[in-house]
Amino acid sequence: MEGNIGVFDSGIGGLTLLHQAMVLMPHEKFIFYADTDHVPYGTKTREQVMSYVDAVIHFMVAHDCKAVVIACNTATAVAAEFVRSRYGSLPIIGIEPAVKPAVAESEGKRVLVVATPLTVHERKLRKLVERVDDEHLVDLLELPGLVEFAEHREFVSDRVTAYLKEQLSGYELDQYRELVLGCTHFNYFKDTFRALLPAQIHMIDGSLGTVRQLMRVLHSRQLLLAPVSETSADWEMIKNDICVRYFASGREVVDAERLEMIRQLHERLEKMRKI
Repeated sequence: MEGNIGVFDSGIGGLTLLHQAMVLMPHEKFIFYADTDHVPYGTKTREQVMSYVDAVIHFMVAHDCKAVVIACNTATAVAAEFVRSRYGSLPIIGIEPAVKPAVAESEGKRVLVVATPLTVHERKLRKLVERVDDEHLVDLLELPGLVEFAEHREFVSDRVTAYLKEQLSGYELDQYRELVLGCTHFNYFKDTFRALLPAQIHMIDGSLGTVRQLMRVLHSRQLLLAPVSETSADWEMIKNDICVRYFASGREVVDAERLEMIRQLHERLEKMRKI
């Protein structure tokens, strides 16, 4: 079925999920909406975030979206249930920290979940941890600074390394098996995390699981343009043919400089996807 798949986040973090969707569903048409006027969501009030998300979903409906993905852990935690009830039959898929698979794969060792302050303190994450963490293995850590670094496209630097070293210094990392990247912005820093973490720590995020859920929902409603595939397309083969429009808080991105920046972000995400 024709129609767009809408993906949105408060900023560039949601490109992580969009990128994963593009390599698994290269035949689809996408709209990516970065709410740059209000980034970051993770330090805003619940009421503000609910208002922002409602406005974005309204925009997506007006732009012929057959499904919308909330590619923001904070927005999902705060507003997903609200907009699902408000927009009825529109499939709205949210992302959440991959705590359940991390606990399942931890082999009894500890799990560290890193996220924004609002996600860490939101009831939805706390309930998720309570539901799956029978052995009390999970620790939660706020990393608001990474969102700021990402929005300034500072991914590899002495400042980023120093920030993460300081934030992780209070943890005996040899006791951990899983690191859950609970904010889509954090995926840009996989190489720095990898350099700082012991070799036995596995990094996991919710992007792939969310895209697979999106595909299942679209398939069940006969809304997919091509059959479900678990195999990622070759990025170099498809990147120039994918149909995607980019918006910044409702304003379409059309100037060459900003589109080139987005292209570079996708190239980095392709590298991070393979770590």
